[in-house]
Amino acid sequence: MPAVGGGPGHRPAGGFPPSQAGGPPAPGPPEPAPGGGGPTPVMLGALLVGVAVVVGLVWGLLRSGGDGGVQGTPEAAEPPASPLTSGPYTYEVVGGPEEATDCSANSYGDMIDWFAGNPCERVLRGLYTVQEGQARALVSVVTVTMPAGGAAQQLKAVTDTDGTGNVHDLARDGTVQLPGAPVVANGEYHSVVDGRDVTIVEAAFFAEHSDPALLEKISTDAVRLTEHLRAG
Repeated sequence: MPAVGGGPGHRPAGGFPPSQAGGPPAPGPPEPAPGGGGPTPVMLGALLVGVAVVVGLVWGLLRSGGDGGVQGTPEAAEPPASPLTSGPYTYEVVGGPEEATDCSANSYGDMIDWFAGNPCERVLRGLYTVQEGQARALVSVVTVTMPAGGAAQQLKAVTDTDGTGNVHDLARDGTVQLPGAPVVANGEYHSVVDGRDVTIVEAAFFAEHSDPALLEKISTDAVRLTEHLRAG
């Protein structure tokens, strides 16, 4: 007969020892996965590379304009220098530019016949004033375009000779009415050849002012006003 009571070997109902009478123990918190708790260095590196690529694309669109229509702000270009103010002297326009194709009709003296036998292609004329200190000068600039460089050299040789006449300045032929205007043909003369173009400058002071050295400098500098004539 089995022993009665709680002797050794006795197992209570349910089949578990007294220490486990309440059932199996509850599982503990899960162990963290290796490397968990935040992004890895590889992930951070990939993220930084992606950000750099996006920033580069946006910057490129802003600089050059992209398919999305985003335009960068272009830098304002500096306006080109005016030939009237780009040198040592500042000129004011009195008349012109005047353009014609009949040089003979716009000349006097021997140049009438010379141009009749050697027609030009174009003549541009302008009249300017320049103030330097107390001295004020009237400046005529004429640019004649010949059919060839050889004819331009011949024209310069003829006009450089005293007493042969010249192309009318705009005051001489009455195109410009300027009270007290000096006769530029009686002042300083300067001419240059550039390919098929001959530029002729004549200058004289108002009020019979006299300064030959200054007038020579002005007449030499005024050659650049041919750019103003061409610009129209």
